[in-house]
Amino acid sequence: MSHLPRADLQAVKRVVQAQYAALADAGPETVAQILAQRMAPACRWYGMHPFHEQTGPEAIARAFWTPLLRAFHRVQRREDIFFAGLNEIDGFQGSWTCSMGHLMGLFDAAFLTIPPTRKMGFLRYAEFNRVEDGKITESALFVDLLHLMLQAGVNPLRAEQTGQHLVQPGPMTHDGLLHDPQDPAESARTLARINHMIGSITHANASANPLPPAQELAQDWDDDMIWWGPAGIGASYTIARYIEQHQGPFRRGLSGRAFNGHLCRMAEGCYGGFFGWPNLTLTNTGGFMGVPENAARADMRVVDIYRRSGDKLAENWVFIDMLHFLKMQGVDVLAEIAR
Repeated sequence: MSHLPRADLQAVKRVVQAQYAALADAGPETVAQILAQRMAPACRWYGMHPFHEQTGPEAIARAFWTPLLRAFHRVQRREDIFFAGLNEIDGFQGSWTCSMGHLMGLFDAAFLTIPPTRKMGFLRYAEFNRVEDGKITESALFVDLLHLMLQAGVNPLRAEQTGQHLVQPGPMTHDGLLHDPQDPAESARTLARINHMIGSITHANASANPLPPAQELAQDWDDDMIWWGPAGIGASYTIARYIEQHQGPFRRGLSGRAFNGHLCRMAEGCYGGFFGWPNLTLTNTGGFMGVPENAARADMRVVDIYRRSGDKLAENWVFIDMLHFLKMQGVDVLAEIAR
């Protein structure tokens, strides 16, 4: 497809931007009312463990926002990427936005079982919102709780990360906030490259004689790719180090990969991404993240956000519901750090 169907993405962006502006002034007692201004009463919300699925602004606030705003004071949304698009998964009918960055505040009270630091805390987030008739009707919010734990000096990981842990920056090009309309042809190029990359992974997993990993990745990725992975795995730079520090351990440790599909996959300009619920189901047959091999079928709920440069993918920000994935294998991280 050389062009994606046209839609009034600017109107969709305005709804979500207005919601974010209003949330900047929210407190624990007012956040449910603020959410309700632009969220439909039956808005379906997908949140990571232990928040899971909620329906409606009051339940969403009770599960996530009220506890967060009691724990973090003077919260800022430090947004690095913002774009909108039509959802390929439903035949380009639904209009969604994607936002990614950090929620930063003073970490002054416990959040879940994570102890406060009374210092700045950076909660990595990625959020997708579907907008219909001026209201948000579906929303997915992924946050990196393991990343926050490491900032608080709590390390529940049972093995050293294979990649690097750090507060992750936005795009190298500093152009990730797509407030203005983008060229539909560029959006189509980005989505096509993402789809080709997904196809390459599927082919590698299904083939008796797959391409060597470096050749497989070189089809879709710049050699200087950066994979901004979630805490528990960490970030990697260059194809070679990505293979060494993530792809290799992932493929050696996990097997029986079942791809469950995505709920939203879209692109605008040189940016694109997707999320699933769950994306993958796997079995830890070789040991992964320090958890011994076991027979449990465990789900990975995943967000991938991409920046394309030319004809290749250059950067990839990844969120995985690690606490859910580990709990399905009998490892309850939140309970462990509360002891």
